[in-house]
Amino acid sequence: MEKNSLNRIIFCGLMLAASFTASAQISPASAASSVSPPPIVATDPTTSATAAPPATPPPADDPLAQAIYARMQQMTPLQGGPLPRSDVTLAKAVSDFYAVRHDAAAWTDQANTDALLKSLAALDADGLNPEDYGLTDLTHARDAAFAPGASAEIKAAFDVQATSAYITSLVHLARGKVDPTSLDPNWNYDPVVIDPEGSMAAIQTALDERNVEQAYAMARPQNPLYSSLRDGLKRMRDLAAQGGWKALPDGPTLKAGMTDPRVEALRARLVAGGYLDPTLATGNRFDNPVTDAVKRFQADQYLDADGTVGSGTIAALNIPIEQRIGQIRVNLERARWLLHELQGTFVVVDIAGYKISFYRDGKLAWRSRVQVGKPYRSTPIFRSQITYITFNPTWTVPPTILKNDILPKVRKNPAYLANNRIRVLNSSGQVIPASSVDWNNPRGITLRQDAGPGNSLGRVVIRFPNSFSVYLHDTPHQEMFNLQKRDTSSGCIRVENPLDLVQLLFNDDTKWNRQAIDDRIASAKTQNVTLPTAVPVLLAYWTVDIGDDGRIAFKPDIYDRDDPLLRALNKPSTVKLP
Repeated sequence: MEKNSLNRIIFCGLMLAASFTASAQISPASAASSVSPPPIVATDPTTSATAAPPATPPPADDPLAQAIYARMQQMTPLQGGPLPRSDVTLAKAVSDFYAVRHDAAAWTDQANTDALLKSLAALDADGLNPEDYGLTDLTHARDAAFAPGASAEIKAAFDVQATSAYITSLVHLARGKVDPTSLDPNWNYDPVVIDPEGSMAAIQTALDERNVEQAYAMARPQNPLYSSLRDGLKRMRDLAAQGGWKALPDGPTLKAGMTDPRVEALRARLVAGGYLDPTLATGNRFDNPVTDAVKRFQADQYLDADGTVGSGTIAALNIPIEQRIGQIRVNLERARWLLHELQGTFVVVDIAGYKISFYRDGKLAWRSRVQVGKPYRSTPIFRSQITYITFNPTWTVPPTILKNDILPKVRKNPAYLANNRIRVLNSSGQVIPASSVDWNNPRGITLRQDAGPGNSLGRVVIRFPNSFSVYLHDTPHQEMFNLQKRDTSSGCIRVENPLDLVQLLFNDDTKWNRQAIDDRIASAKTQNVTLPTAVPVLLAYWTVDIGDDGRIAFKPDIYDRDDPLLRALNKPSTVKLP
């Protein structure tokens, strides 16, 4: 089955209203049921076990239903029919929708059609393009269908078009428009399984009860972050409509105490970003309020927060507002992909934000800083289940690090391995003398660092199954946590204060309190201990932060993931049905 976003609209995926929010939770029980999340199998619409009522011609005295029935017949049989495969799933959903109704028209009520058009227009506030759902054409078709003397065929064309827009837009709003696997083949955040009958009933009930707008409200991720992103998008667009912000002119570094004409432009820019009180928008003096505002901006941008405005800070200040609007839209789409995962007890690694958070019962319980992979050894985005802890780990050097990092050091300094307590193992796993290896052309060897002081994994490793050999771990490189930009590792995630997280994961203050954890480490023995309950871990990528005051802080896109997603989000996706 092809992997594009419309194939994700599978009939069993019509996640609307309560069906979406009730089925999208990760509970502790489900987290413990398996080592890794079970795959979600997409049902091919041409072989779905969930069948709609058999298609029978409607009564002759209902010409509109007959016209709709004729249109549905044009969409069947779907297998090998005239529709391209990218449209088959939507066609099946629309066909099933009308089969349940015995081809009765769905959009003859003026209140419902007005609510649909209003809801489609409002998708702009979600960073989606209403024209992806044919808003302009649909408005004209509505006018034609409600005009006096409109034929049954004209009314049927509008009805089917409206239903197509209704279904597609609701699913995009709930799950996202862009298929994340089209951008990242390693993506494993699958959509939740939704009861098809309940979902179909929900969208029909919304029509019957004139609750179309409520259906859209409930399809959105029910998470404060999503609402904050929508609010931030509106503020940015309002600011852009007022002219946005002007670029700060180049020149010498601006510092506290200086008087410079560019400071007034700096003040205006800081006010626009929410960093400086609007009453302080004018003046050429670089005073303490300006210094403090600059430091807050720099911290948000992961720049050295020294309060001086040099070339790096100017470049960040001068990013156009249109680009920032696109950045919010991109993160709204990520929110539609991911936020339904954020329920219960779980760990989230925000890769671009260099931080890790532990949530219990949906509430933040702990947060710390992390170091993530360098851009050319980027930390992957995926989900898994934390299943066990390794105390006093040894470290087996990965082949890439052996080739690119270790070998140059060994060739330069033959004592490097001994100084770092790294042993050489042959293909049989036996320790051999380092002097027996031709380090210009080493073959069939593995390097393993002993547990203890200086071990690259530190005192503890937090493990979860994945194909990338990525995990959370301690590190001897504590000084790097003080860096603003912490993309410094070889792909794994180095965690500051990891023993706090270990204690939270065990969730047993009698058997696994801090003293018990310290005793395990003091034993100097390498030990694997299984968690009593597996805990979901989500490695995610967000390039915005929401402050406690609601201000959106924009982060550097360290892995250049925003632009490809924005291009995909902007790609027109209007689907034409017969």
